Amino acid sequence: MEAAGGVSKLRRAGNEEFRRGQYGPAAALYSRALALLEAAGEAASAAAAAERSVLLANRAACHLKDGACGLCVSDCSRALELVPFGIKPLLRRAAAYEALERYQLAYVDYKTVLQIDCSIQSAHDGVNRMTKVLLEKDGVNWREKLPPIPAVPISAQTRWNVPSAGGPTTPCETAPLGKPDQTAAGTERARTLKEEGNELVKKGNHKKAIEKYSESLKLKKECATYTNRALCYLTLKRYKEAVQDCTEALRLEPNNIKAFYRRAQALKELKDYKSSIADINSLLKIEPKNTAALRLLQELNRA
Repeated sequence: MEAAGGVSKLRRAGNEEFRRGQYGPAAALYSRALALLEAAGEAASAAAAAERSVLLANRAACHLKDGACGLCVSDCSRALELVPFGIKPLLRRAAAYEALERYQLAYVDYKTVLQIDCSIQSAHDGVNRMTKVLLEKDGVNWREKLPPIPAVPISAQTRWNVPSAGGPTTPCETAPLGKPDQTAAGTERARTLKEEGNELVKKGNHKKAIEKYSESLKLKKECATYTNRALCYLTLKRYKEAVQDCTEALRLEPNNIKAFYRRAQALKELKDYKSSIADINSLLKIEPKNTAALRLLQELNRA
């Protein structure tokens, strides 16, 4: 108990130094806390493993701020060995890989984060950046050169309390994600809500349609519901949300034409022309004579 109190005190002191921008002293305090855990002989317990993972992730944040990206990668990897699929160490390692120009590994970490929590904008942004870089670097077949993206188990798909990927925290508290209702009644209710959303779109009520699609997605994750909601976001000029929904749709159906096309439209409005062209090219590989895509590609080449 005495060791635990000392570790908590050192961690809090490290957090305070980090908030003041004193990254070296903060890292030193986290290192002292880690050493105290080791000296107390508690390193192997489950609670100590979680504490070590947080301390390592916090120290990694200091290394990242100081530009010591190799050390950041090392600490994040150790943190993830202790507590797999932690969002903060994954995001920090991805940022470090990106700075080290190890873009394939950064892409894998950003995509892994989105399997855990698809609402994290920094991970979406990271995926978009890495897609753009890898397309330029490796060409249209860049995905074939990627390392495997780990499948996140259902047990790890929890919504982490992550106010920011940049700074340290105490151990993250988790709460269950709104899991899809797998019952027949849940599936039927999801279908009904989607159809109600479709009817609202026909009437031009896109805001209300978004609410219906969102309720449907809570019950059943379905590609068509994501692309339908993306269309509403496009109409309302909420382009970032449209990109997110199309990305989720493509995770469910990697060759979905509507998702590629609508994400390309949204990226064009966000002036991310290269990523938009990449999506259109991916679409045309599946459906080479798609006239809408060919027309959009002409517009993009003139942009």
